Amino acid sequence: MRVGQIFRIPSFCAKTNGAKMKPGAITLHEIHAQPEVWSRCLRTLDTFDFTLLTAGKHPRSCEWLFVGCGSSYYLAQAAAASFVELTGVPARAVPASEILLFPQLMIPAEGPAVFPVMISRSGHTSEILKTAELLRRRSIEFMSITCDGNELAALCSRTLQLPVSEESTVMTSSFTSMLMALQYIAARLTGNEQFIEALHALPGALASLLPVYSPRLEEFANGAFDDVAFLGQGAFYPIASEAALKVMESSSSYAQFFHTLEFRHGPKSVVSDKVLIGVLLSERGYAQESAVLLEMKSLGARTLAVANRITPEVRSSADLSIQLDLPVPELARLVVYMVWGQLLGSYAGIKKGLNPDSPSNLSRVVTLAG
Repeated sequence: MRVGQIFRIPSFCAKTNGAKMKPGAITLHEIHAQPEVWSRCLRTLDTFDFTLLTAGKHPRSCEWLFVGCGSSYYLAQAAAASFVELTGVPARAVPASEILLFPQLMIPAEGPAVFPVMISRSGHTSEILKTAELLRRRSIEFMSITCDGNELAALCSRTLQLPVSEESTVMTSSFTSMLMALQYIAARLTGNEQFIEALHALPGALASLLPVYSPRLEEFANGAFDDVAFLGQGAFYPIASEAALKVMESSSSYAQFFHTLEFRHGPKSVVSDKVLIGVLLSERGYAQESAVLLEMKSLGARTLAVANRITPEVRSSADLSIQLDLPVPELARLVVYMVWGQLLGSYAGIKKGLNPDSPSNLSRVVTLAG
């Protein structure tokens, strides 16, 4: 593959065929289709020479800077955390608007060399395009990852274009697929074939989990709750952030996100029987994080627990517990953790009589004037 080529994966599109569908049907289809989307991405990613895509910028030679807006910013945070864990060197995530408004803080002229990674599902997001133009003016090499391509692919000769064709407004399979691809790149650059094998195990694992837990989440969403808080630590914090956003976007519910242990420091004052607390439990912090979940349950909250293994104490206390039981490294499970927030948001929106395919006040692409 020559430098300057746009790297594409064959497209996968929801098969709606223009037929009239029930509210939320498109989004739910796209969430449930993720095992197939992931499989197609991974098969093609196996053929790439990523040294061309990344301009030979190994994470140990410069600081990788992940840049996004909205969901793509939370994706950037998860990607940065993944790069730190997989490479052992620093990486950062910033909103594109921060580079535009405060470039001297984000990319100091006298600072270490950076390699920005621009993230945009549409490739048409205004702040991302303006940031790409700024980087070009400053002669800073960068790469981009997108699903639709559009202007971003035209601006950036090093573009990884993934095969996720989403009809719905909110990001679902595009979020998980781009995160998985960025984790794949980190593993490939560091020669971590075991982690790549773990990523290949995820499509089949999710395909087995969805028939079990999707109906339970649908029933769970019928319960009464007005507000939602998702909690997570480490690399799970940006996943909790995106899960809260999915609930907010898809169901017009007020949703927040916190580091799990930080929820005790003031935010728990909102807890009542009308508040849902979702905790993404890690292995490293399971004891401390599950203690927070149990405390919130004792204060009257409805509780949702997601973990690779659920202890009997948590299972007996949580209103719904989702056990992944995946024999892969914890970092590789991030995308599977993400799916349940996507489903909860969609089911909660449908329960409220809304259409998650077209949420209020939102458009698929955000374009700002000026």
